Amino acid sequence: MEAFRILDAIACPLPLSGIDTDQLIPARFMKRSRADGYGDYLLHDLRFDESGQPKPDFPLNASRWAGARVLVTRRNFGSGSSREAAVYALVDYGFACVIAPSFGDIFASNAVNNGLLPATVSEEDCEALLAGLEDGDGTARVDLEACEIRAANLVIPFRVDPVWRTKLLNGWDDIDLTLSHAATIEAFQAKDSSARPWLVPSVRAS
Repeated sequence: MEAFRILDAIACPLPLSGIDTDQLIPARFMKRSRADGYGDYLLHDLRFDESGQPKPDFPLNASRWAGARVLVTRRNFGSGSSREAAVYALVDYGFACVIAPSFGDIFASNAVNNGLLPATVSEEDCEALLAGLEDGDGTARVDLEACEIRAANLVIPFRVDPVWRTKLLNGWDDIDLTLSHAATIEAFQAKDSSARPWLVPSVRAS
């Protein structure tokens, strides 16, 4: 994964609560190959009407939010089923960060494993940010090193699990995170093998 440190990007406000994973990508689109990309199906039933035409009043369809890489929304984002395809849809669409007061636990874990930052802010800061983006130029700076968002003349702190922050800052997956402790692991193995040699598997010659 690409390391995430500072992101300067268009930030799209989506003032909705409880957007679940089935809304992020309806199940009927999950039969399609990931190689073809899931971005076109992100929030499909909210973005498009029954005839497949974009709804003009939906934020992601507005020209001012075209190319947005930050999504700002309300509480309980990504609740519902554990489908990782919901994260695929966001990433394939182009998002690198979602800002909200709370996230579904499994969604947030899946997000980090795909390089997507789930930045948790207070309800008050979220509402201020949503309003500021509507009235301002719609850009934001997300600084993962400082855990800080700058947008619409606001400076807003955000929270992210420290282990997830380490993974994102370095572009690591779970295996990379484990390998970063290789020296400690090897030292423990050597000490434990000396203290309890009977636990070390013996290798018989064939």
